[in-house]
Amino acid sequence: MNTPAHLIFGMTAFGKAGQKGLTAAAFAGALIPDLSLYILAGSHLLVLGTAPDVVFGQLYYSQTWQSIFRIDNSILLWGIALMGAILARAPIAVAFCGAGLLHLGLDMPFHHDDGRAHFWPLTDWVFQSPVSYWDRDHYGLWVGGIEIAAALACCVVLWRRFVALAWRALIIVLAFVEALPGLVWAFVF
Repeated sequence: MNTPAHLIFGMTAFGKAGQKGLTAAAFAGALIPDLSLYILAGSHLLVLGTAPDVVFGQLYYSQTWQSIFRIDNSILLWGIALMGAILARAPIAVAFCGAGLLHLGLDMPFHHDDGRAHFWPLTDWVFQSPVSYWDRDHYGLWVGGIEIAAALACCVVLWRRFVALAWRALIIVLAFVEALPGLVWAFVF
């Protein structure tokens, strides 16, 4: 799934009006599983000038990058952290870990050949889903459309939940960056 959708779903599931720390933790937890990709790809694309086909066709699948993704996309590690947060009765940590796990739970079924080793350190196995959120050859138009519709529906919920101007501005930005690339991808792929 697209990162903005993860942020929207994480905030919808774990964010609460009047509790900035809780909502910020949900936002951060939803972001963390993709953050390493943004840092790695961004540094190559923007700083080093590496061609996009090299970044996403070679480096993404390299052992080095995949070893990083195994850590921040491990359902087992996030699950252990969530159990610790629940036992510690730490609502901010629960929101953070819960949003991270929600991210992984929504990622796993929608990556055909670009998934991650979600069960590391027990195994490096990667689930190869029959569907993809972006790949037209694996129902990407349908899945991507459903993702956009669900994310925008969640934006309506968030809009009603959060009345502060800063939160509403963030909701508008998230809705825009979720919907626009999905529409572009529909024509590209």
